[in-house]
Amino acid sequence: MRLSAGVRYSLLWRRLFLPGEPPEVPKGHQLSRQAVLESLIGKGGGPSITWLGHAAFLVRMGGKTVLLDPYLGRFASPLGPLGVERYAGPGLAVGGLPPIDVLLVSHNHYDHLDEATIAALPGKAWTTVLAPLRLGDFFRERGYGDVRELDWHDVVKLGDLRITALPMIHWSRRGLGDTNSTLWMGALLEAGGYRLLFLGDTSYGPLFHRLGERYGPVDLALVPIGAYDPPEMMAPLHVNPEEAVQIGRDLKADAIMGHHWGTVVLSDTPPFEPPKRFRAAAKKAGFDDKKVWILRIGETRALER
Repeated sequence: MRLSAGVRYSLLWRRLFLPGEPPEVPKGHQLSRQAVLESLIGKGGGPSITWLGHAAFLVRMGGKTVLLDPYLGRFASPLGPLGVERYAGPGLAVGGLPPIDVLLVSHNHYDHLDEATIAALPGKAWTTVLAPLRLGDFFRERGYGDVRELDWHDVVKLGDLRITALPMIHWSRRGLGDTNSTLWMGALLEAGGYRLLFLGDTSYGPLFHRLGERYGPVDLALVPIGAYDPPEMMAPLHVNPEEAVQIGRDLKADAIMGHHWGTVVLSDTPPFEPPKRFRAAAKKAGFDDKKVWILRIGETRALER
């Protein structure tokens, strides 16, 4: 059964309004604060990526520190404390982040655009914000000066870092009457010959073969792997782990990393099932195990070709 868009959205918002009990978090899923800092410092100032939980990343490339989709607060719901609450804390709290040169947000859903985090981030005077079309005012109203709205395929150059906004198969909504009033996007980050492609949220389609032909190959693709059940509701919104692996192949990715899991319950998907299916599908698709990244929250890895 394929549900109408209206029914799907209503069910999704019901999930945000009526959260269930938090799951039990496996030991080792999240690094201690000391281990997070040791992991980050251990990579020196070289190119690296840190998973902060869900779809939030800290990326160091081209002499810039980039913050991606920073949901670092407690709640991912328009109802705040009455809605969905994360069951695993962020790898770093706002106060523990290094100075941020670039803040990039893929779309306006609450688990990707967290108002508490955006308001609390220091350095608004020098941070460059990259946001999809028509989402810029959200940041300007919260004190950011350099805000750039991007259409699909727009390119921004910041010193040695080049960022290209890419189309995704998703949607936007933050209130009751603003469905798809702002754009959504992914992003290709390039510096020093390294190419990292970040997918915020997306469904699957022929688009990714076309992106692979135009922008591939990439060194690392950050692909969402969670929140895919029930499929009749979620398939038009989110990929499952097998589709995430296929996206990696479509993009001609050397390595793939799963995100959008292990932090907050947004669907009926068993919280710690996605990485198991992701690894199995990647192995079947021919990816070497070392090229399939499943990080612990707060873990940092070097970006090396």
